[in-house]
Amino acid sequence: MGIFGRKSDDTDTTSAPAAVNPDLAALTGEYTIDPSHTTLGFVARHAMVTNVKGHFLDFTGTLHLDGSDPAKSTASLDVKMDSITTGSEDRDGHLKSADFFKTEEFPTMTFRSTSAEALGGDDYRITGDLEILGTTKPLTIDLEFNGAAKDPFGNERVGFEGKAEILRSDWGLSWNAALETGGVLVSDKIKLNFDISAIKSA
Repeated sequence: MGIFGRKSDDTDTTSAPAAVNPDLAALTGEYTIDPSHTTLGFVARHAMVTNVKGHFLDFTGTLHLDGSDPAKSTASLDVKMDSITTGSEDRDGHLKSADFFKTEEFPTMTFRSTSAEALGGDDYRITGDLEILGTTKPLTIDLEFNGAAKDPFGNERVGFEGKAEILRSDWGLSWNAALETGGVLVSDKIKLNFDISAIKSA
């Protein structure tokens, strides 16, 4: 069962609009993303032969969920770029440098949603503006709703898993090095992975 109600059949003009499921309607509200139970990750191809994974440790975000109309749902995210980690201090330092994220000049990456839609079942899609290095480009994220629950501390939580792919060069992240065997050191295509837990505001 998804978080949003299903769209009615456009060909059925005689039936009254379906009532909103009370369980879904109860999820409508404002949520704050819980950083301690959320992962904002990425995967890049390295030297054409393996994957390097990383994530961000410092970020804030909010969600507005509408249990009856997904188009009214929104998402906002602010990520501190200096919190990037890949398991290698040298590599992290390079990513923070002028070759990549220029974190001293551009300390924050932001995402602001512009539209949302239900795809059926537990699948949704959210589109918005992703800003990196002062450049804003559209980003579409496919999401799966993992469910809702009240934790032992009384917090009402919802969970989502999401994925997207971008070309880093679209945001000016074009540094690379050629390999003697052909190809490049770092892939242009980056896979983004999201594992989100959010707490409903009182």
